[in-house]
Amino acid sequence: MNTALGEATHAEWTKLRTVSSTGWLLLTMIVVTVGFSILEVVVQKCPTSCSYDTPKLSLTGILVGQAAAAVLAVLAVTGEYGSGMIRITLTAVPRRSTALAAKAIVLTGVVLLTGAIAAAWSLIAGRYILPGNGFTGVHGSEVLSLSAGSTLRAAAGSVLYLALIGLFSLGLATAVRDSGASIALLIGLIYIVPLIVQFGILDSRWERRLEQWSPMNAGLAIQATRDLKTLPIGPWPGLGVLALWAAGALLLGGLLLRLRDA
Repeated sequence: MNTALGEATHAEWTKLRTVSSTGWLLLTMIVVTVGFSILEVVVQKCPTSCSYDTPKLSLTGILVGQAAAAVLAVLAVTGEYGSGMIRITLTAVPRRSTALAAKAIVLTGVVLLTGAIAAAWSLIAGRYILPGNGFTGVHGSEVLSLSAGSTLRAAAGSVLYLALIGLFSLGLATAVRDSGASIALLIGLIYIVPLIVQFGILDSRWERRLEQWSPMNAGLAIQATRDLKTLPIGPWPGLGVLALWAAGALLLGGLLLRLRDA
């Protein structure tokens, strides 16, 4: 890391950790992710519903917890535009791509750490709750093993998913520069598109394409540990699609950051 990027990263870390909303959003990410995961595994019973992918079931809370990561990323940019601090930031770091890269590095670090805690506790909860609900080999269900390679891949992939959602949100917020508009756009791209697929509004071919290319549908394929051949897109290719969305948003945000006045 060069000196300019190192100094900019240190400054971004200082700003992020001294804003009160940061701690609350990170805590919310953990509580909401683990809480919704526990709720889901408590509700599901076997032999009534023995076909569930147990690692994916235990990580259901990621669906909701990602909102906190997205809001944190949005506020990291739009908060500075709202307060006028962006002018100070860009004066201190004249190379705007460096300023954006520093924000991305700090955001990725805190989301990865928080996401790892949330994913770990979600899996631990599933490991202890699901057998009591009948998810055992006796009923032909997949027993959740915390050491299985597929479970570890689903957990690590979920953490990477949260980080990529954060970067995607950071890029969009940099391009849009408004909190409300950025969050509304993210909600549409992350949550509304999957609802369109779920309710079967479109032709089946278009639904499959949306499942393969929408940020959430494609990215969360990383949680699947069974029947992988039946998925619209594989786990790692799906996460790769989300990485392309994140890269595209950051490139757009970085370009507009260079072209526009603060």
